[in-house]
Amino acid sequence: MRFIDAASFTAERPWGAVELAAVDDATVRLHWTDQPYKWHVNDGPEVFVVLDGAVDMHYRLDGVEQVERLTPGRVCCVEPGDAHVAHPAPQARILVIERRGSV
Repeated sequence: MRFIDAASFTAERPWGAVELAAVDDATVRLHWTDQPYKWHVNDGPEVFVVLDGAVDMHYRLDGVEQVERLTPGRVCCVEPGDAHVAHPAPQARILVIERRGSV
């Protein structure tokens, strides 16, 4: 058993993470970042939960870019094929559950 204070977690680089658990073919990771990720499309579902800070989730709906502000406790469920990129505002700690090896 281990306990982690998500609010004080940092990484050596943006989007650095600590793996908290592996459940079958999925991982549960705690990420820290102060920089945007990159536009990408996951090959499986992704659950994205902001624990600390805020994230502006950019995504495309029918080819038009949209933005949703995620604050602590807000959950974003990404489906396979959804183009998206997360921009921390200004930094964030995020719990991500996704298929092992996903982008």
